[in-house]
Amino acid sequence: MSRIERFAINTRGRDYAVGDIHGHFQRLQAALRAIGFDPAVDRLFSVGDLVDRGPECLQALHWLAQPWFHAVQGNHEALAVTHVSGGWLDYAQYRAAGGGWFLDLPAPEQGRFAERFARMPLALEVETADGPVGVLHADCPCASWAELCEHLQGEVPPKLQEYCQWSRRRLQVADHHPISGLRALIVGHTPLQQVKVLGNIWHIDTGGWSRGHFSLLALNSLSLVNATASG
Repeated sequence: MSRIERFAINTRGRDYAVGDIHGHFQRLQAALRAIGFDPAVDRLFSVGDLVDRGPECLQALHWLAQPWFHAVQGNHEALAVTHVSGGWLDYAQYRAAGGGWFLDLPAPEQGRFAERFARMPLALEVETADGPVGVLHADCPCASWAELCEHLQGEVPPKLQEYCQWSRRRLQVADHHPISGLRALIVGHTPLQQVKVLGNIWHIDTGGWSRGHFSLLALNSLSLVNATASG
């Protein structure tokens, strides 16, 4: 099973990307209303982490069922899948990170969420007039997008998935090397006060789920419709 999902250019409306949501779908809906988002023609691409921490995590499956909403699997979705599949977890850490709502669900409900989360891709690729834009949760472990895409065609190596969903190295060392083969790569995972661009990688989790705001990035122009960016 391929873990990358590709989207043709949107010829009818606008495409946006948004950072981590973490169970705050009402706040996100308000942000979309503020920019005149039209679900009949517009699309929203999410960097993942739809759940944990916020009060509306149960809405995640409703959003994933919308034809205009597309999300990669973040580390928080992966934690839920690991729990249901019997993998090892640090449960104290999982609860501290907001996973209590999931762990306290009846087992059949956990299974329903985990089954859907397991089908989320690790990467998205969205065509624009100026070239493809990629979406991952945390970062790309490869220097080229084509190389990552090869790894995502079959059984994904655990270390590669872990890097895509957990790595903060690029921000920690201020790595400005671009990912070749992409116009831009959109990621979240690390909450920042404002959007930060390193090379062609846009870090857009500005804490809309916490005390910050949701940054909405227009993919056609790579412009923020409700925030500012720093290089």
